Amino acid sequence: MQAMSTTTLPGPDGQPRCRWCASAPEFLPYHDTEWGFPVADDRRLFEKLCLEGFQSGLSWRTILAKRENFRAAFRGFDIERVARFTADDVERLLQDAGIVRHRGKIEAAIHNARCAQALIAQEGSLAAFFWRHEPDPATLGTPQTASTSDTSVALSKALKKMGWKFVGPTTVFAFMQAMGLVNDHAEGCVVRAQAARARAAFAKPGRSLG
Repeated sequence: MQAMSTTTLPGPDGQPRCRWCASAPEFLPYHDTEWGFPVADDRRLFEKLCLEGFQSGLSWRTILAKRENFRAAFRGFDIERVARFTADDVERLLQDAGIVRHRGKIEAAIHNARCAQALIAQEGSLAAFFWRHEPDPATLGTPQTASTSDTSVALSKALKKMGWKFVGPTTVFAFMQAMGLVNDHAEGCVVRAQAARARAAFAKPGRSLG
């Protein structure tokens, strides 16, 4: 029997997977079907960046367990709808026990929706902007050995310059990992090859000419 890497563990089917996905039951489907697969949908990109902001200082397990509650509270993370949230919505969200009730993070999500509107008007889509910051895989180190990268630092600075909040380099790097801008599945993880194939087939979004 082939020895498992120190960065992988056998999954329910006996195939090796990233070690972190065994630490909570809800991590396995997230790891196998979402994490590291490329995303071009603006709503999903906005949602993930918001949720990474809410995770700041907390665990991803906490946020993932509450994700459906967040989606309901933030109207499916529809950018246009969230951008119209008012002070009354902030108070409503602060009373919602199903989410993380942190005023600064709630207000940041609403503020970032307005920043997203401006970015879409400028670039045509969030996807076009974010995928322009995809790093050269040759510049990346060993998977899951870093919490930031030169690219996440640059993207963080760009977003902050445009007014976005809760988008530090670590938050942005986690976003890039999850949305497939990098394939950070461990070497030997059975899903790494699947994510690589999805990335190879992915049509990178460009700036809209409309």
